[in-house]
Amino acid sequence: MTAIIFGRPTASPVGSASALTTQSIFIGRSLRHSLRDPEALIMAVAMPVILMLLFTYVFGGAIQRDGNYINYVVPGVVLLCAGFGAASTSTAVARDMTNGVIDRFRSMPVHSPMVVGGHVVASLARNLFATGIVIGVGWLIGWRPSAAPIDWLAGIGIIAGYILAITLLFAALGLLASGPESAANFGFAILFLPYLSSAFVPVATMPSALQWFAANQPVTPIVETLRSLLMGTPMGHNGWYAIGWCLLIVVGSAAWSARLFPRRRAR
Repeated sequence: MTAIIFGRPTASPVGSASALTTQSIFIGRSLRHSLRDPEALIMAVAMPVILMLLFTYVFGGAIQRDGNYINYVVPGVVLLCAGFGAASTSTAVARDMTNGVIDRFRSMPVHSPMVVGGHVVASLARNLFATGIVIGVGWLIGWRPSAAPIDWLAGIGIIAGYILAITLLFAALGLLASGPESAANFGFAILFLPYLSSAFVPVATMPSALQWFAANQPVTPIVETLRSLLMGTPMGHNGWYAIGWCLLIVVGSAAWSARLFPRRRAR
């Protein structure tokens, strides 16, 4: 668009897009990337399903001989599914920070930091979809939750909060990493947290040296809250601990990302 000033055409300035418009653009971009990479989504669903079948049919009889282990393990597998799905966020963020696309965004009238938010929201949608599939498979192989509709809504809220928290943490690790390969290595340790929690076996059955860590890390109160909502087990204080851990990780990861992004962009 041009304007005539003293007989000469002059380009009129182009205003920057609003933060909301920019965020919606980057969310759409990340969702399109997910659709173009179906293998990643398939693996994010397939690995937890394979582990659920493995624990149920191979280890379940030894862990719980009454055949009800499926009712114990599914909430843990749901959180494991969230971890596998969110792990790709760190790689995607690191790739954007190293392939020059951020410099291209800086030349456009958009808020380039919103690219991280686009990855996070797309990961949340992708992982909720994958979680629904895992829950469906669990139902097919014998999982029978006793939750009322209000409990299901609360359970979905806990799952979404955990997915948001862990996705933001993976996004911050993607900003910290020097490239996609190192980002994948950073997130590898986080994927082991469900194994060191009550997701697959009660904390009391672990060696005493591990019990303190398992009882006080974030995954245990979150999985126990989910188990209580869906299966009717006692909740105690786990609900408050679960909400507190999710909020702490969300706020801490968001602040960390906000600090890391300008530094990475300036390199």
